[in-house]
Amino acid sequence: KLIYIMKYAIVEISGRQFWIEKGKYYDFNRIPTELGKEISLNRVLLLNNDGDVLIGKPYLESVQIKGKILEHLRGKKTIVYKMRPKKKTRRKQGHRQEITRVLIEDILVN
Repeated sequence: KLIYIMKYAIVEISGRQFWIEKGKYYDFNRIPTELGKEISLNRVLLLNNDGDVLIGKPYLESVQIKGKILEHLRGKKTIVYKMRPKKKTRRKQGHRQEITRVLIEDILVN
């Protein structure tokens, strides 16, 4: 039986919670920072460090996650369609969310 234990963190960013691992990239709501700049995620809710689980109350102050901004892009188009039945009222509107792609470089524990 093979048991694979990894290092991951659950982070709150832009109003949502993400399961984050080192070396992967994630799409967050737009972060107003220029490309290639290093950012630090400090709202860490949970950290699993090879089976050693740390839970924050509400955040872990000793954990820092380093990331790098790869690109700014826009999400897929979603259609917002409003219609009132039996009235001749229809409204169609498109929306594309502004997104920032961030590469997670390291998860540091002090």
